[in-house]
Amino acid sequence: MKKIVLFVLACVFALGAFVGLGLPAQAQGVDLSQITIGLSMYTLSAPYFAAQAASVEARAKELGMNVISVEAGNDLNKQLADVEDLIARGIDVLIFNPKDPLGAVPATKMATAAGIPVFIIDSSIDASADFVTTVQSNNLANGEEVGIWLANRMGEEFIRMALLSGSQGNPVGKERRQGVFRGLIEEQLRDRNRATFEIVAQGWGEWAHEGGLNAMEDILVAFPDINVLLCENDSMCLGAMKAIEEAGKTEDILVLAAADGQKEALELIKTGEYGATGLNDPALVARTAVDLVVEYLNGRRDFAKVMYTPAVAITQENVDQFYNPDAIF
Repeated sequence: MKKIVLFVLACVFALGAFVGLGLPAQAQGVDLSQITIGLSMYTLSAPYFAAQAASVEARAKELGMNVISVEAGNDLNKQLADVEDLIARGIDVLIFNPKDPLGAVPATKMATAAGIPVFIIDSSIDASADFVTTVQSNNLANGEEVGIWLANRMGEEFIRMALLSGSQGNPVGKERRQGVFRGLIEEQLRDRNRATFEIVAQGWGEWAHEGGLNAMEDILVAFPDINVLLCENDSMCLGAMKAIEEAGKTEDILVLAAADGQKEALELIKTGEYGATGLNDPALVARTAVDLVVEYLNGRRDFAKVMYTPAVAITQENVDQFYNPDAIF
């Protein structure tokens, strides 16, 4: 039976869509109680990353493994030093959320040179890095689903959009917004054989609630007639909504995010105060990575370089499937 399950999972991975739920990650000759996972997070300052770290630890401990967790405080040099320290402490596997796609490459090479397999979670890393696989949500596909929803929601109404981005040069943010634009354009073309919308402003919120608030205050001064706000994550949108409320424009601006599924955003989706967001469940990414670690320890080597969790636009119609009042994030 286990061979059948593993064969089915291999087929799913070959299609590039991995759900990560209910994976029978059990030892097959490996004593998991003797395995120590090193977890290197570049930050825990946002609820998303805190939930991700907690979920790695919970799933690993559920399977009997030990975990040593470190956080770099958003400092690349400290993250490189953290990985060096984890190697010195004798970890068997490294789960790594890198601060910078290029700057974090040396950490993967250090670990591999020490015989330690590296699993990347959430953030992307350069192809020159040494790693088994990356587990993340599909930012492009999530964005496309959100874009399709936006096209249908706005119909014939012309879109004057403000865009709140995370940080300049970040590949995750780029994929998320490009996904939304692609979905929006394709759905408009399917629906009426033309695509028309305008992005009147782009602000930078550094992925944070306060950053979204500050950026939105500036945008509303310069462009008070926008009717859509698209953010690259929920946290920035939640902050921006305060600025929108203070400006008296809550009824005038449709708020949505390309990705995340933060609990507070889902609560607002339920009430209709927030349009949609893409599924980017940190707990699902984390559990999937730990389960894949166990498969690696049991001899599997046919991993794709990127494995995605499912792409979904969370809207008022399906939010109850994803809302968990007890979630950390």
